[in-house]
Amino acid sequence: MDTVKQTEQIRTRIWLEEPEQDNPFATKVAYCHGYDVYGEMLGNARWVEMLFLLFRGEAPTSTQAELLETLAVALANPGPRDPSVHAAMCGGVGGSTAASCLMAALAVGAGQLSGGREVFLAMNVWYRCGSDLTAWQREFEGPPDAAPSIWPPSEHPPGFDPHGVSTASTVKQTLIQLAGICNGNNLAWLEENFAHLESAANCPLAMSGVAAAAFVDSGFTPEQGEMLYLLLRLPGAAAHALEQWQYGHKRFPFFTIELENDPAREMP
Repeated sequence: MDTVKQTEQIRTRIWLEEPEQDNPFATKVAYCHGYDVYGEMLGNARWVEMLFLLFRGEAPTSTQAELLETLAVALANPGPRDPSVHAAMCGGVGGSTAASCLMAALAVGAGQLSGGREVFLAMNVWYRCGSDLTAWQREFEGPPDAAPSIWPPSEHPPGFDPHGVSTASTVKQTLIQLAGICNGNNLAWLEENFAHLESAANCPLAMSGVAAAAFVDSGFTPEQGEMLYLLLRLPGAAAHALEQWQYGHKRFPFFTIELENDPAREMP
């Protein structure tokens, strides 16, 4: 009786590996969408070019690479006021592991208020409305999307700051830089029309809205943009978590607690 030997296969269009002859678990050559990562890319490609290749499946143009790199710098550290960074800082000051601090930042920074999901929603609006100001105004006037989802309905126009009074300087500076790289696309249109959009949304433009426009101009899908936004904001969370781990709880910003019967004071 013949027997059929089944072999497990990894199904992916992204990555291809050739094993070493003496060790099937060690990699001899690795290709990312056809590019030899260690034989050709290493030493020649930038990190953002590798990111673009992984997500888009093709090498970026010089403009696309510059756009993504500039956005990466703008998003690298949202700052200690940002909830995701603050969550990582709480983990750091409490002595949590490195992975725990990063997971805290991802969990808190994944939502619909300046988080990854907001970028996903904002990118969908960009793909629906493009550079049609009337379409944007109708979008803001209509009811929120009621499609079945694990996410609750958004309580504000995605990409805008419901707690803001005016557009933050950092948001304006980022938009100007990005629009200068990508003339003629959504970013340039946003730079010219964000005041009209803010009036229709009744709140100022947020960094998530600028990032969403940049991801759309780069050809990313909303799902890819959500992932990249989460990824690109992690460096600041990591750095602040490490800093707070060194400082300790008594120097933790925002909230200080002084115990009247602190046991530490009674120690010899």
